[in-house]
Amino acid sequence: MAQFQEATQTNTLPLPPGVTPRGVAATELRPWGSFTVLEEGRGYKIKRIEVKPGHRLSLQMHHHRSEHWIVVSGTAKVVCGEQEVLLSNNQSTYVPHCTAHRLENPGVIPLVLIEVQNGEYLGEDDIVRYQDDYARVEDKKKS
Repeated sequence: MAQFQEATQTNTLPLPPGVTPRGVAATELRPWGSFTVLEEGRGYKIKRIEVKPGHRLSLQMHHHRSEHWIVVSGTAKVVCGEQEVLLSNNQSTYVPHCTAHRLENPGVIPLVLIEVQNGEYLGEDDIVRYQDDYARVEDKKKS
């Protein structure tokens, strides 16, 4: 009787220099929904963002990064500078650095999008909030 031997081979490509491997991606909860960092490397970060129906992120801007948003499902109401647009599946927009912007889910199903950040600094503390539904705007007059 012939014997069969199972061979398992792992076909993995080496990560490019500067890419941080992340085992299981951690999801961070926010009052408006959640985000998950999918990949991060030198000068870029990729997130999956989910916004609950009827919720929106703060009107904000970033000094050190720009963002590309690609809608996976749902409807996105985007304010970018003086423009306001509605985006649906497979549509995208670009948010330049130092531009006031806001993301909102005006629909009845969760909004899911992929965000690609580019810049020299990608920390969560590079957010200047102008208006926020969840009282997260800092009072600059406090000492």
